[in-house]
Amino acid sequence: MVKLGFWKAARAVFLVCIAIAIVSPAQIVQLYMFQGGDGPPSQAALVQGFDAYLYGTTDWEGEVFKLPTGQFGTDPNLYFFCSQPNCTDGSNPFGGLVQATDGNFYGTTTSGGSNGCNAGCGTVFEITPGGTLTTLYRFRGPDGATPIAGLIQASDGSFYGTTYAGGANSAGTIFNITSAGVLTVLYNLCAKPSCADGGNPRGALVQGTDGSFYGTTSAGGTGNAGTVFKITPMGKLTTLHTFGGTDGANPFAGLIQASDGKFYGTTYAGGTYGLGAILNITSGGTLTTLHSFCAQGFPWCLDGANPYGGLVQSVQGYFFGTSYTGGTTYKNTPAAGTIFKYFPSDGSVAAEYSFCSAGGCADGENPAAGLIEGTDGNLYGTTEGGGVGLGTVFSLRSGDSPFVKTNPISGTVGSTIGVLGQGFTGTKKVVFGGVAAAYTVASDTYLTATMPSGARTGTVTVTTLAGTLKSGTKFRVLPSITSFKPTSGRIGASVVITGVSLTQTSKVTFGGAKATTATANSDTQVTATVPIGAKTGKIVITTAGGSATSSGTFTVTP
Repeated sequence: MVKLGFWKAARAVFLVCIAIAIVSPAQIVQLYMFQGGDGPPSQAALVQGFDAYLYGTTDWEGEVFKLPTGQFGTDPNLYFFCSQPNCTDGSNPFGGLVQATDGNFYGTTTSGGSNGCNAGCGTVFEITPGGTLTTLYRFRGPDGATPIAGLIQASDGSFYGTTYAGGANSAGTIFNITSAGVLTVLYNLCAKPSCADGGNPRGALVQGTDGSFYGTTSAGGTGNAGTVFKITPMGKLTTLHTFGGTDGANPFAGLIQASDGKFYGTTYAGGTYGLGAILNITSGGTLTTLHSFCAQGFPWCLDGANPYGGLVQSVQGYFFGTSYTGGTTYKNTPAAGTIFKYFPSDGSVAAEYSFCSAGGCADGENPAAGLIEGTDGNLYGTTEGGGVGLGTVFSLRSGDSPFVKTNPISGTVGSTIGVLGQGFTGTKKVVFGGVAAAYTVASDTYLTATMPSGARTGTVTVTTLAGTLKSGTKFRVLPSITSFKPTSGRIGASVVITGVSLTQTSKVTFGGAKATTATANSDTQVTATVPIGAKTGKIVITTAGGSATSSGTFTVTP
């Protein structure tokens, strides 16, 4: 069993902050203060459910909780772990939850479950919004142990995640698991000499628009300061970057893919001052350190220090996150963390709020988790301490107007897409990429729509009685290839490719070689020319929504 004292100790920093009492530029609203057997909240961000409630997990033996967004909540406990003998249902959920397309939540616990490890190696679980929990999988050690990160649901419907320990090299694994509990280990970390491929991942994966998964390891790499990696759904891993210190070190959180296509994240340590950094990285591995924490008011760290959590991009394009320490506080008390805002236009960082800015830290202290942006335009997060002693749940205005989110964030024509928002009673119209969709209103905060033919990757809009709400990010319409003619040909031959959602085609490849010309004749047909260098193999079409690979092989003839 992983002792919580280890993680608490890991959060300590050598920084002594001298606080300056000033008025914070923004104010938070307290939604809950953990106490007694509640918490503290885990190191993972909250999730907004289809019912608009906030769902999350707490440390120690742990629980799943549920809170309203617009008022101070009471009695949030949805499920207490270790409710079964010997904690076979799991214990200590450090990771967050993901709400799947079936409406249920999925997550992990770091311990409990089977007896493969001391006190159990951890579990994967499913829980309904009403609190009925099902243990889907119990780790045994060789298949992984101590999953600190939560799961993501990929475009194929399966869930993907990581374990911090266990596996063939005792440094963690990357796995997928179905909703029925069938788990497959995709990769055993530290498989390369000196752990050059990284080890001990703590943050959740993210699926890129190219279909691959991107993530971080907190250790390993050539400098033992962690890595950024890319892994295909089939398990082929590529190390994109190895941290060296000044560029960042020890990323504790995962990445997000921003609107510019790059991946953004934070590191807990490293950077110019050794106290963490903000970074972005391309899918090809070009990393840029955007900001080193403690750049403002060194050594007071007015901008914050040691970010545990990751980033969230707001509808307006700004990035928000939290730092575990630093910031300006109350009457020279020790700094207790910030909510910071990164401005991509000029690379500046501003502390939107400094915790412990009231006597006794009633507003909270030491936020370990990242933030989410709710569809009401507010940011939501947690602190690990403060309040009445065991942390808080809070909200902060982001500056955005209400908007809608889709679940999933991509789909094919004919698939059912969930839409989360507010004021849906009496909805008049739902549009995907310029095409009206058939829809069913389930509640005032949730509706489902059928992806219409001809829809393009773009904005989703919902017209309600109060006005029109737009999606904060583009919905990606996934293409597909059904056939192509002829099935063989010489260099320079013209090939007609038939499929679905092909209007926004940007590239066609034959055996990896880019077609000389590619013209979208309609949403169901593309004509491409076999290029010099083409090899016998699959045809791949890339659109604004993603890529599609042919099931058959095109044969290049002499």
